[in-house]
Amino acid sequence: MILKEDIQYSRVKASHKLMLLVFLAVFIWSAIKPFSYITWLPLAVPTLIFGIPILLTYKKFKFSTFVYLVILIHAIIVLIGAKYTYTFNPLFDYLMRQFDLNRNYYDRLGHFAQGFTPALMAKEILLRKGYLKKSKIFYYIVFSIVLALSASFELTEFAVSKLSGMSKDFVLSLQGDKWDTQWDMIMALLGATTALTLFKKAHDKSMKG
Repeated sequence: MILKEDIQYSRVKASHKLMLLVFLAVFIWSAIKPFSYITWLPLAVPTLIFGIPILLTYKKFKFSTFVYLVILIHAIIVLIGAKYTYTFNPLFDYLMRQFDLNRNYYDRLGHFAQGFTPALMAKEILLRKGYLKKSKIFYYIVFSIVLALSASFELTEFAVSKLSGMSKDFVLSLQGDKWDTQWDMIMALLGATTALTLFKKAHDKSMKG
């Protein structure tokens, strides 16, 4: 007799496999004739560095399907940024010209996701592993994790640009905005806030499923 729970489990597992295939397809597409392989490698490879541990620990700890979908979307954003660079994304170049904007805002989207995704991942790990319970201090810790990750990324980006002699490329990525680093961290904070408020019910429901 096939139980309803077994059918549900099979569907969930199939959706996770589909997400993995989508990621691999986008990764391959991103690697084909990118703007520059020098910029593609440091941007695209981290999706594997972070993705492989998630895959290897799948049997021990499964995130909710909602979070896996968020991770996939985040990875796609990163891989598109790797292919075209965050400074010259074609769609956002079009929007920049169309609305007479002062910069290509694709990097802002990337940093928004940089806050959105870790916030949900941290929330799920802390709650489901029983490390913490929901409280004011719980959300303070989640936001602290997000901001720590954002700051670490900015410092790593700065260090790599200095050590590799690519300081000019780093300055170019600022697009003339001296407050670019601060805006990046603000966008990560906004991403985390959005995830933990507007998507709270959807995430909580997915964790129970």
